[in-house]
Amino acid sequence: MQLPVGLSQVNNCPYLDEQQEQLCFLLCDDEQKSAYYSQLLELGFRRSGNEIYRPACSACSQCQSLRVKVADFSPSKSQKRILNKAKQLTLRWHHQLDQDDYQLYARYIEARHKDGSIYPPNEKAFFEFLQCDWSSTQYLKLFQDEQLVAVCVTDVFSKALSAVYTFFDPNLDKLSLGNLAVLMQIHQAKQQGKDWLYLGYQVDVCRKMNYKRNYLPHQRFINSKWQ
Repeated sequence: MQLPVGLSQVNNCPYLDEQQEQLCFLLCDDEQKSAYYSQLLELGFRRSGNEIYRPACSACSQCQSLRVKVADFSPSKSQKRILNKAKQLTLRWHHQLDQDDYQLYARYIEARHKDGSIYPPNEKAFFEFLQCDWSSTQYLKLFQDEQLVAVCVTDVFSKALSAVYTFFDPNLDKLSLGNLAVLMQIHQAKQQGKDWLYLGYQVDVCRKMNYKRNYLPHQRFINSKWQ
């Protein structure tokens, strides 16, 4: 089945100052998005809110979709230290976002992303960005002494989990919550018998986006093939 797609306008790239960005968007109804998203994920597409997209930049191919083979993943020494520090945390799956989540998100954006397109934080935009009407999205929430410290927005599929977005308490640097969020989702994927954890786009030359390469073994979607 052929699905309709469209191209966005050309804008400044949010990751590379010297580049411009253009996105390919899926133009179909929610029922089709729900039916085909797991297959589209395997073709390098991602979700933001209700929209499915993929980079379509004419002069750059730095954005590479990355997925971790969870059955073969073995944490490095530094990742083991992060997991050991996290033993004090409690992990719970939730089916919706709430006001506590938004307040944590707002603090995170104020502290970490004042230079980004989602600053300043906005409650309506928060729910539109992270919730989805047609996806099987769950929220992996981490608590320290019943205090919410991190939220991982995760799409759930029969053979994979897809990490959509993570936000966390910006004052708890010692817990390395960003890295811990990935490790927790890998662990959950392995426990649930999934094959992959999709981590979105890896951009090697962007400091904020190149951390994903530290989770091994992984594959990247390059030249229309997973390598």
